[in-house]
Amino acid sequence: MAKSSKIEWTHHTFNPWWGCIKVSPACVNCYAETWARRIGKSDLWGKTSQRRFFSDKHWKEPLRWNKEAEAEGQRKRVFCASMADVFERRAELNPWRDRLWQLIEQTPWLDWLLLTKRPQNFKTYLPWKELPPNVWLGITAENQKYFDKRIEYLLEIPATVHFLSCEPLLGKIDISQHADQGINWIIAGGESGHKSRPMNPSWVKSLRDQCREADIAFHFKQWGHWGPQEPSSNRRTSTIIVSDRDEETVLFGLGKGKAGRMLDGVTWDELPI
Repeated sequence: MAKSSKIEWTHHTFNPWWGCIKVSPACVNCYAETWARRIGKSDLWGKTSQRRFFSDKHWKEPLRWNKEAEAEGQRKRVFCASMADVFERRAELNPWRDRLWQLIEQTPWLDWLLLTKRPQNFKTYLPWKELPPNVWLGITAENQKYFDKRIEYLLEIPATVHFLSCEPLLGKIDISQHADQGINWIIAGGESGHKSRPMNPSWVKSLRDQCREADIAFHFKQWGHWGPQEPSSNRRTSTIIVSDRDEETVLFGLGKGKAGRMLDGVTWDELPI
């Protein structure tokens, strides 16, 4: 959990628990698993692994955020969950899901961003006939295959905001068949870490252009480890060549911080209205 999250597209993060099971290519270099291992919690990923649960103090934090947001007269976004998947099909999670639904209802000044790779479970676990207005539903879509596989489950549930997290973006995605069906926001970005897979600049530029065409808010989070900017110093830097049709692009292993998040000279921080 984090107040004033470092994730650019949210104000806070909240985790009802930690742990998950990998289900698609986006999970291969899971940042949440890496972070958990870094702090000595290496047994939270997999079908037979336990999940990590939290105290009442942890669960009271969003109530405080809600009071602060109301006092400011400014709504706040909460990403739920950065270290888990709320819609993981696992019976022991049901009491904690129920507690989360109650918390969402108790915090109307917080917009809860529920992001999942398991949208087929929406109807099983969402308790409402109509979603509260402070629930935003999102799916991870790392390439065309998983966009096609998940998008219809997302759009069949009416929500204040439908959003896509195309991070890590692992292939070109054509959203045209669904662009006018209620997609409100797309977040895109490359993978970070030394084992990261490169993101072809043409993939993210295509998504940006499709968003502009369809009047969808676009947020470019990061290049990740591999970026197109040449290093400013003479320091030796690893490179990789990516291609799209007949065009080749050299990417430099700069690391997340130095690669930055500028796309064609612009910082894309759009939000859904």
